[in-house]
Amino acid sequence: MGRTSTALIVIVVALLSIGIVMLASTSSVKGESSFGDPQFFLKRQLAWLVVAVVIAPLVARFDYHWWQKLFPAMGVLAIVLLILPFMPVVGVTIGGSSRWVRLFPTSLQIQPSEFAKFSVVVVLASWMARIGYHSEDMKRGFLVPVAGLGIVLCLLLKEPDFGTTLLTGIVGMLLMFTGGTRLGYLVITGAMGVSAFVLAVMQDKVRIGRILAFIMPDKYPRTAYHLIQSKIALINGGLFGVGLGNSIQKQRYLPEAHTDFIYAIIGEELGLLASGLVLALFIAFLVCGIIISLRASDRFGKLLGFGLTIMISLQAAINIGVVTGCLPTKGIPLPFISYGGSSLVMSIVAVCVLLNIAEHWGQTRGGDQHTRPIKDRAHWF
Repeated sequence: MGRTSTALIVIVVALLSIGIVMLASTSSVKGESSFGDPQFFLKRQLAWLVVAVVIAPLVARFDYHWWQKLFPAMGVLAIVLLILPFMPVVGVTIGGSSRWVRLFPTSLQIQPSEFAKFSVVVVLASWMARIGYHSEDMKRGFLVPVAGLGIVLCLLLKEPDFGTTLLTGIVGMLLMFTGGTRLGYLVITGAMGVSAFVLAVMQDKVRIGRILAFIMPDKYPRTAYHLIQSKIALINGGLFGVGLGNSIQKQRYLPEAHTDFIYAIIGEELGLLASGLVLALFIAFLVCGIIISLRASDRFGKLLGFGLTIMISLQAAINIGVVTGCLPTKGIPLPFISYGGSSLVMSIVAVCVLLNIAEHWGQTRGGDQHTRPIKDRAHWF
């Protein structure tokens, strides 16, 4: 195992460890008040972690080239799963959002959007690698991939899940650009997509309220409540924090303290040094992922590694940006740390795919039977 792979494993284990410790602290109040068990969320997260650990070796040993052969089925499955939340009986709607599917006969729920994000990366990487030098063609290099991406984004927007829609759209466009799609096509499409996204946000009173509260928090204190309480948590923490388990904001002052805003509680209980460490770990994750991507033996490996790395890193950046008040409030979890089984499992699966890409490169170095002439823009990043 190479140094980059070892470093990646250490980074992910460190993030998972921080996540479990902080989840035990942040979710106790919510678990006690809602379910009569302060460890309710911790137990469920540990159960999902066990599932991830069981499948991790299998995914890490699964030759990543096979994902390219599975991409049509994965694309269809992702669309089917995104439709299920709208179906009666299996679909679950919470707070006006239809994002979950109930796993019978248990009470467990999964978020199809997490699988959809992974599938988008696999499908686009597979397609862009397959068309090779035809990536600059309008039909094969632009219309076909953007149509598939558009279907997924429309379903995500229908839920509605604006944060995941924005994240998936950005990653998809970056993958197409890296794969060779003409920049002009992407600029025009991006402008149209942003316009449609803004119109959708303007028609949603909750989301437009969040944006106004982000711009003018003093004028809309009720809507900006999450942001204000998050900042208070970070300020209270100072440099060294108030101590593990001693958070004031998790006492039902800061909603979603164990999910979307867990980073704020890290800052409050463990201080700027700990929250800075988490940020540094994600930056190190980005560096390791990019190195693995650039050293991949073939075009598909480069695109797949790049897409998975950017997906997780950008999600972390958006979450931290929201918590620190740099971005409007969005419901996006912090990878490896926030509560959420679907996010945890798919994030670990993505890491295992990266490890397989690195292992494949390490064993072949000079190329192998899968290697083809590479033409992409990965080196731009």
